[in-house]
Amino acid sequence: MQVFSIETEFFRLDGGAMFGVVPKVIWNKLNPADENNLCPWAMRCMLVIDGNRRILIDTGMGNKQSEKFFSHYYPFGEHTLLKSLARLGIQPSDITDVLLTHLHFDHCGGAVFRENNELKLRFPNAIHWSNASHWAWATDPNSREKASFLKENILPIQESGMLHFIDERKGYKTDFSDNIRIMFSYGHTQSMMIPLIRYKERTVAYVADLIPSSHHIHIPFVAAYDMFPNTTLDEKEAYLEEAVRENHILFFEHDPKVISASVQLTEKGFRMKEEVDLEEL
Repeated sequence: MQVFSIETEFFRLDGGAMFGVVPKVIWNKLNPADENNLCPWAMRCMLVIDGNRRILIDTGMGNKQSEKFFSHYYPFGEHTLLKSLARLGIQPSDITDVLLTHLHFDHCGGAVFRENNELKLRFPNAIHWSNASHWAWATDPNSREKASFLKENILPIQESGMLHFIDERKGYKTDFSDNIRIMFSYGHTQSMMIPLIRYKERTVAYVADLIPSSHHIHIPFVAAYDMFPNTTLDEKEAYLEEAVRENHILFFEHDPKVISASVQLTEKGFRMKEEVDLEEL
């Protein structure tokens, strides 16, 4: 079994939105904002090679949206999803599974591309995994979250016939494969999936937007994007207790610098313990 960090482009989001009620005088020291109050964030994915399966977790933003759309997010950087996979010798047709933690555009947009004004699957041979509860939430969104769920990112997956649902067991973990279990989370959005990967006698947790960066390990750091912030608080605390107890490695999708790290409980609460290089495990 092998696990790889897959870098895609960076983008910029409002610092206040990403750090919620935390004052700028605090968060600006952690991820400094530009003159427009925008901070850089990664859109990092993961490739898991497990036997004959090549499992891609999330796909970044993609590049099919309009110039006006991208003007709100300022994508930048030399990395792309396809370039990062190619460096590992992986072509889109090699991917057997695309596991989408949730269907916000910065997590699923790269799964669909536009060619000759036709929307197609980027990974044509892959089963694309979501869950029924989140799919229903994303395809009939509320007014607050509607801008994050773009139908051109979502509906082509269903229309292709390559959409499968993972069984959701609230309060329990669901087996996805011999080495991956799924934990469900309800604070950021409905039924977000957190893959827990058993790798070299450690658990690597793809914590998605439950803990989008190493700074968000601190319990009060909850993004204003979260639909149910108090639920996020409870979920983070419960999960981090488990992560400390079982020595998990947290994989951060949006941290611009830290890819993965262990966590510890200090007198001031949960904090990052040390960075972990997955390739050196």
